[in-house]
Amino acid sequence: MLEKLLLEIEKVEEKYGSKLNKPASNMEINIFEKNVKDKFNNIMLPKQYIKFIKIVNGLDFNGLVIYGVDSCILEDGTDEDVCGFIDTNEIWYENGWQKQYIFFGDSDTGWYCFDLYKEMYVELDKPSGVVMNTYCDFNSMLEDVLKSRIN
Repeated sequence: MLEKLLLEIEKVEEKYGSKLNKPASNMEINIFEKNVKDKFNNIMLPKQYIKFIKIVNGLDFNGLVIYGVDSCILEDGTDEDVCGFIDTNEIWYENGWQKQYIFFGDSDTGWYCFDLYKEMYVELDKPSGVVMNTYCDFNSMLEDVLKSRIN
């Protein structure tokens, strides 16, 4: 399902002379995972998120941003516009209450996160932080959000 949604997004991007970001390499992902563990109390990134960045390293589409491997980790000094996972989480963590979450993306109206205390994926209202939706896993959250931006 994820691949199908990304193909639809890619078709829209091509109409406007744009394209999806290249995937992150295995070496970049290994360095990224180590840096995430070091900076964020040994958190483990979900396998579904790792699979996503192996397909497309971050996404900026129709007001939705899904974070990718930070540009300082990328091997080729890419000119792609990647909103980095580590950098962005550090920004959100400037507000103490937000340290309850791992942020995977955001839009004009919401944050897409994992709640470390309740151990569930959530969509939070931006900026109030009220839980708007809950999800059983990363993929169901991502697929729901992508569908909402395609339609």
